[in-house]
Amino acid sequence: MSTPPRNLRRLATALFTALSLVAVGGVSGCADDADAQAGSGPLRIGYQRFGGLSLVKARNAAPDAQWSLFESGPALTEALKAGAIDIGQVGEAPPIFAAAAKIPFSVVGTSAPIPQGEAVLVKESSGLKTFADLRGRTVALNKGSNVHWLLVRLLAANNMTLKDITVRYLKPAEGRPAFDNGQIDAWIIWDPYFALAEQPGVKVLADATGLASNREYVLASPEVVRDRTDDVRAFLTTYRKVTDWGIANPAERATVLAPELKIPLDVTTRALARSARPLAPVTPAVGTELQAIADGFTTLELVPGPVDIAGRVDDRFSAVFQ
Repeated sequence: MSTPPRNLRRLATALFTALSLVAVGGVSGCADDADAQAGSGPLRIGYQRFGGLSLVKARNAAPDAQWSLFESGPALTEALKAGAIDIGQVGEAPPIFAAAAKIPFSVVGTSAPIPQGEAVLVKESSGLKTFADLRGRTVALNKGSNVHWLLVRLLAANNMTLKDITVRYLKPAEGRPAFDNGQIDAWIIWDPYFALAEQPGVKVLADATGLASNREYVLASPEVVRDRTDDVRAFLTTYRKVTDWGIANPAERATVLAPELKIPLDVTTRALARSARPLAPVTPAVGTELQAIADGFTTLELVPGPVDIAGRVDDRFSAVFQ
């Protein structure tokens, strides 16, 4: 049966309108990209709860920036892949997985080591005393995040392999109820989720001390580094100043961050005391450290290899972090 002329006209009108909107959106998107490359648009910053960038946002120290919140590093690197952000901050494993996935980015900054900022949590009632006691047990963590490397290092330190445990990959919002309800035996997690889970009856089985640096890394899109070098340098300078202020004023830092993080002041204070560290330049030694992590993941076939992460290190902003 043929389409009546009136309905056909309506269909044609709707199709034309839809195509027009797509065309306008495409032109608008190109204009936005052109503005960003020309330096007239806001820098788009990806941050995580509690990461150093959250303090910059909480203090409104970069009022011209456009902010996006992410639950974890892997989600943030996906935003870099999509071109949704220009700069972001992650732990030590997300850059490896992102590089393996061919996501374009440069490593432009880092922090001092934060080994106490991630840990393996178990219930006191479990009777577990060492990581080796987790043989045959279920361990949860966020895949591709900083704690993924901690798991690799803990297994090696205890002469274990991934076959010795059952791994469940859970995001932080999923890991906490699974841990609380006894659906997993151990949860490997970072601050502030770590601090939030430190309730009566919970104990730290191990942290990253002597095993992993657990640095934070600042990633930036190659385009913004190339086309907006001065803007990136200005933002990183602000980031450095705010970080230094927070370290010099820990009580005020916690008071400012608690509302931003939406967690109690005492929890914020405890987490910051062990996890807030100065920023640092990316050096050849840092590149070597990252490459060792990449090689470790490749050896275990957790990422397709080889991954050249050392080649992603860009030290042009190192003077900002000296």
